[in-house]
Amino acid sequence: MRYHNITKDDMLNGDGLRVVLWVSGCAHGCKQCQNQITWDPNGGLLFDEKAKEELFEQLEKSYITGITYSGGDPLFLGNREEITKLAKEIRERFPEKTQWLYTGYEWHEIQDEPILSYLDVIVDGKFEVDKKDSKLHWKGSSNQNVIDVPDSLKMGKIVLHSS
Repeated sequence: MRYHNITKDDMLNGDGLRVVLWVSGCAHGCKQCQNQITWDPNGGLLFDEKAKEELFEQLEKSYITGITYSGGDPLFLGNREEITKLAKEIRERFPEKTQWLYTGYEWHEIQDEPILSYLDVIVDGKFEVDKKDSKLHWKGSSNQNVIDVPDSLKMGKIVLHSS
């Protein structure tokens, strides 16, 4: 897996103060995407032990609420295995930290992915510029959903995250 950036003390990509991992690779091609540079799966830097240590250093801070995976698309086929392993390791090492993930895939396309058991919130769906609304909380366009993952898995249907 490759990544472009690790953002520290982020308040825009999930509840609380977070660390954000911006991964490389996306096949959705959303018109007017805010982060087209991350589409290339070969772009950015190799996600190695040093990058993981940087994430863990941030997560060890008591004021950091959790981690958000964004990009690109963390669920781009070339990222799924490694992002799942990372989410599992973070859940085991930092069980009190929340894990959010932004993806262009819709819930029905990913509801059986193993990573879901480690996530708290998913923001699903492609960004659609004609449905863009800057007043929306945690999402860029009205077609996207901010999903409470544990409740959705338990109920067998989408349960929206209440913020």
